Amino acid sequence: MPGGAPMNVSYHLKKLSLEPTLITRVGHDRWGKELIQLMEKNEISTDYFQIDYELETGKVIANVIDSTNVTYDIIAPVAWDHIQWDPSFEQLVSDSDYFVFGSLVTRNQKSRHTLYQLLEQAKTKVLDINLRPPFFNREIIEELLKRADILKLNDQELEFITGWFSQFESEADRIRSLQDQFNIATIVVTKGNNGCTVVNDGSICRHNGFAVKVADTIGSGDAFLAAFLSKYSAGHSFPSSIEYANALGALVATYDGACPDYTQNEIFELINKNLTGANVAS
Repeated sequence: MPGGAPMNVSYHLKKLSLEPTLITRVGHDRWGKELIQLMEKNEISTDYFQIDYELETGKVIANVIDSTNVTYDIIAPVAWDHIQWDPSFEQLVSDSDYFVFGSLVTRNQKSRHTLYQLLEQAKTKVLDINLRPPFFNREIIEELLKRADILKLNDQELEFITGWFSQFESEADRIRSLQDQFNIATIVVTKGNNGCTVVNDGSICRHNGFAVKVADTIGSGDAFLAAFLSKYSAGHSFPSSIEYANALGALVATYDGACPDYTQNEIFELINKNLTGANVAS
């Protein structure tokens, strides 16, 4: 099935009436052609898709252990390991309000170098940590954290990363230690069916999530991020933004695959059925 965090986030941003542009590289093969056709069908720009005539389109084997546990075998090397710098990127990124990037793309020096160049042009940098052994190391992750304005990670990643430099036990202390260590303004921690926590400027905002019947959780975090950014970028409050984000993440979990077809009305229907709300503490 089509997927991958950058593509998933782009797909959901478009579903939420924003105009994302995806920078990637696909193989000159059936899979790359189908991905391009899928993006064009959903009216997402493919102007910055590169074609690799040697390496294949990226593939990941998702091993579904149960409805909430999935392990991934991420094939390497593939086309997106070799995203090349293009001078046209500079204007594209500098004109964009947000630049969303992950950590997995840094596994290859070629794409990592291009990412670092892109980050030099970006306004608000949104890092979606994606720790997939063995494709990360502490040095590179810390370098990415230093560049982030908004950080999104899950609770397991929070515990793992803060274990490098602190002995804090509470969630709030771990998040604040990350903010202090890397000067990150906003940190969003997703916790599966337990909702999420956001810390911004000393305030903590939590949401308990929504109860749904899960088909699979693939792409739920990407949907969450897209929904959060769609509201946050429009000036909505953190409680409102994370409620909406939790709702879309939960909704996507009721479907198979990361990029199901849905309407925005379904998001609001889920919110209205589960009026749990968010709580804020200083």
